[in-house]
Amino acid sequence: MNNDCEGYEVRVRVRKVMVVVRSWCYACQVLLLQNGTDLDGHTSPKFPYKPWKHPRPRSYNKNYSKESLSSQKSTGPPPHTTLQRHTKANRSLLIPRFHYPQGKPSNQTQLEVTLEAVRQVFQTFPNQQVTKDSFSTITKAAGCPLYWKAPLFIACGGEKLGYVELNTFLDYWRNLCSTCHDSASRFMHILTRSVSRNYLLPEDLMSLVQDVVDTHPGLTFLKEAAEFHSRYVHTVISRVYYCVNQSWSGQITLTELRRSDFLRVVQLLESEDDINQVTQYFSYEHFYVIYCKFWELDRDHDLFIDKNDLARHSDHALSTRLIDRIFSGTVTRGKTANNQQSQLNGQPDAKMSYTEFVWFLLAEEDKQHPRAIEYWFRCMDLDGDGYLSMYELEYFYDEQLQRMEAVGIECLPFEDCLCQMLDMIRPATPGKISLNDLKKCKMTPIFFDTFFNLEKYLDHEQRDPFASQRDHDTEMSDWDRYAAEEYELLVAEEGGNDNPAEFGDEDGDEDALSPNLDHILSSHTYTNNNQDSGTNKPRSKHDWSQPSLTVTDFDYQDGSSSDSADYAADSDDCSM
Repeated sequence: MNNDCEGYEVRVRVRKVMVVVRSWCYACQVLLLQNGTDLDGHTSPKFPYKPWKHPRPRSYNKNYSKESLSSQKSTGPPPHTTLQRHTKANRSLLIPRFHYPQGKPSNQTQLEVTLEAVRQVFQTFPNQQVTKDSFSTITKAAGCPLYWKAPLFIACGGEKLGYVELNTFLDYWRNLCSTCHDSASRFMHILTRSVSRNYLLPEDLMSLVQDVVDTHPGLTFLKEAAEFHSRYVHTVISRVYYCVNQSWSGQITLTELRRSDFLRVVQLLESEDDINQVTQYFSYEHFYVIYCKFWELDRDHDLFIDKNDLARHSDHALSTRLIDRIFSGTVTRGKTANNQQSQLNGQPDAKMSYTEFVWFLLAEEDKQHPRAIEYWFRCMDLDGDGYLSMYELEYFYDEQLQRMEAVGIECLPFEDCLCQMLDMIRPATPGKISLNDLKKCKMTPIFFDTFFNLEKYLDHEQRDPFASQRDHDTEMSDWDRYAAEEYELLVAEEGGNDNPAEFGDEDGDEDALSPNLDHILSSHTYTNNNQDSGTNKPRSKHDWSQPSLTVTDFDYQDGSSSDSADYAADSDDCSM
């Protein structure tokens, strides 16, 4: 540029290079015009001017902009999306119903076919009246499992009249099918006898189980021994609530009933003549094992056991600290207040009933069952925070150390044992074990036995580790295996004793019935036909004879408002 020009100089960026431009130089002005830059360094706009467009997805509206969107959020409703426009154009389109709490309604034609079949069966009876003994034909004609017959007979009003008429049953069945559309809802409606509640109580199942005792071909040998009917019934109901009642509320809901296999097992009874093949709930061999174990602990035979009695279970294998937790009310329903009141009055602690013992034995012998894991978790969770902390584990393991040192067994320090347990459980939260962590682990028996069952803990230490894996692969559960082994031992022991009185008390006193039985049975009539029987222990199905006693009722009167108090623990006792 010409240095002779007069004026001022400025520094302007031209093509990314800073140059000195003189305002008086004509050549400099031409250079700026060619690059679209004025003397102040600003680039002049190009014509025609078009603003730069931001790339947008294809699904965006043509009128979309960030400014308009922000203004609409604050001032008006959001813009219509593609789905909203489609819904607006098809307002008559309805989403079909997908939730049916009482089951999906069936075809009305099927109901009429069922009613016609029932009508034809009723016409074969005199005056179209069917008694309880013949009501099984009506139950099958209605499409229900055979052993629904007793609850269905009672629900139709047959218990008062002794029979059910045709019109009465047709009206009842129409009303039932109009509100209940699947087997679970109908079963609950029948057993609750049309009462407006959506859960089952233990007393609702008594008529069904008693009918199984009276009519199942696999229990014909038990008909003559009426004193054991009620105990078998209570055992079955306890097992049902142990497996089905997941909420520990003492009330089986419709959801729990649908999730369980109880209805399938009841239907299986119809086709299986051997009751012992139905290992879920109804097996007589399982009842025999449970009741004999209870009978051995109950020395005074008042149908209740205390801490000292329970401590003798399995040759004092359980720790005293765990037994204290069991009787503290963590796994029993409504006993905590009774314990505190009895201690204030100077009376012995509240005892464990037979139905509570059923839960204990099932949990003790099969620690892989979900309910057993919950049972022992409640016992070990001292503070009720839903976790097993390190101090709680040390509390129970400390007694195990003392017991092993007392018998001269070399024991593992708590720190080493804790490392093994944490490696085995692998808790989600470091330093504390949750209930979910235990349910995910397949070696919960080893975990629990380490802290409160010395005998089984030593068995685990001496056992082949690969044997445990083989046991997991088999279909038979730990409880089924234990019941089968114990039943064979009890039958062999009973067959080897010529004198049945050896099962009685050691002092030779008659123990056919408890002297306190009058106080725990709501209504009872019993007669002693043989003063030399010396025992009220049940016999195996291979050695039944005329019973010496007859008991017509076995309902407890222990101050609880309902029988459900014996079948589940209070869910508020321990936070999960």
